[in-house]
Amino acid sequence: MDSTIITIIGVGFVFLMTTLGSAVVFLFKKNVSDKINSLLLGFASGLMIAASIWSLILPSIEGAESLGKWSFVPATVGIIFGALFLILLDKLVQFIIKRKGKNGNGLTKPIKLFIAVTLHNIPEGLAVGLAFGNAIVASQISAFYSALWLAIGIGIQNFPEGAALALPIKDEYNSKKKGFLFGVASGAVEPVMAVIGIFLSSALSSIMSWLLAFSAGAMLFVVAEELLPEAKFKSGSSVSTLGFILGFVLMMILDVALG
Repeated sequence: MDSTIITIIGVGFVFLMTTLGSAVVFLFKKNVSDKINSLLLGFASGLMIAASIWSLILPSIEGAESLGKWSFVPATVGIIFGALFLILLDKLVQFIIKRKGKNGNGLTKPIKLFIAVTLHNIPEGLAVGLAFGNAIVASQISAFYSALWLAIGIGIQNFPEGAALALPIKDEYNSKKKGFLFGVASGAVEPVMAVIGIFLSSALSSIMSWLLAFSAGAMLFVVAEELLPEAKFKSGSSVSTLGFILGFVLMMILDVALG
C-alpha cells in the first residue's frame, strides 16, 4: 500500500472512531433514568481517569526519561497547570458574565467536559502526526505501518471516549444532536493536530511530555469537579461506582492492549 494512502487512512481513522462513538447518542430513544444516567457518568469518569493514566501521564513520564530521577517533573507540572487552566478559564468566564450584568456561574459542566476531552485529543493527534512524520523521515514502509497501528489503537480508544462525552451532554441539553456535535467537534482537533505533527515532528517531540500531562490535569479536574459528584448525586447509590469501575477497566484494557 502506498505510504500516502496509509497516512490518510491513519489520520482519518482517529476522527472517524470519535464520530462513531458520539453517534451512540442516537441509539437512546428516550431520556434515560437517573440510575442509568448515573451509571453512564460513572462510566465516563472511569474512562477518563484510565485514559489520563495510561494515555497521558505514563507516556509523559516515559518521554522524560532523559531527566533521570526527575522524569516526573513534566508530568507533575503539566497536571497542575492543566487543572489550573480550567479553573482560571472558569473564573474568566464568570468575570465576563458579571461585567455584562448577567447571571451565571462560569463554565457549564458540558463545556468543561468538552474542553477537557478536546485537550486530551490534542496530544493524541500530535502523537499520530509525529509517528507518521518520523516514518516520512525514515522512508521505510514498515515505519508507516507502525504509525498506522498506533493510529488504529488511538482510534479504537476514541470510540468509547466519543460516547463518554456525547451522552452526558445529550442529557444536559436534552438534545441528541448537540451531544453528537460536541463529540464530533472534540475529535475534529485530532486530524488537524496530526497534520501539524507531521510537519513539525522534530520541534514538537521535545514538549510532548508537558502537553500530555497538561491534558491529563484538565481531565482529572473535570472528573473530580463535575462528573463523579453529579453521578453520585443522581442515584445516591453504588451504581455510579460500578460504572466507574467498568469504564476504568475497559479503557485500561484498550490502552494496554493497543498502546
